Amino acid sequence: MTRQRLALGKAGENLACQELERRGYAIIARRWRQRAGEIDIIARHGRILVFVEVKARAGGAFGEAAEAVSRRKRRRLVQLARMYLARHRLLESPCRFDVVAIDAGAGHAVVQVFQNAFDAGTT
Repeated sequence: MTRQRLALGKAGENLACQELERRGYAIIARRWRQRAGEIDIIARHGRILVFVEVKARAGGAFGEAAEAVSRRKRRRLVQLARMYLARHRLLESPCRFDVVAIDAGAGHAVVQVFQNAFDAGTT
């Protein structure tokens, strides 16, 4: 990955955390890594544990950010979430998957939060 893409990713995660906190989420972890991959943000929203995928785009050449969460990516996130829940003995905890899409361009960024963006059973 280029430095520019890494910087966009970090800036996107920072914007996502700010927006989530503004909406009442409590951030638990960022960039939770396992051999199988990484969950961008893990948060609590009320009593619900939320696994958040952040997608940032610098322009529209490759589509909108929200379109970048593929079926394969969703399956991987579900697998990682199950690992997190098992490791932290939270298997009975209600949870969901949100996507934060950031489309940056023309000097400003548009941040959208898609709550319950997909279900673990539909991946």
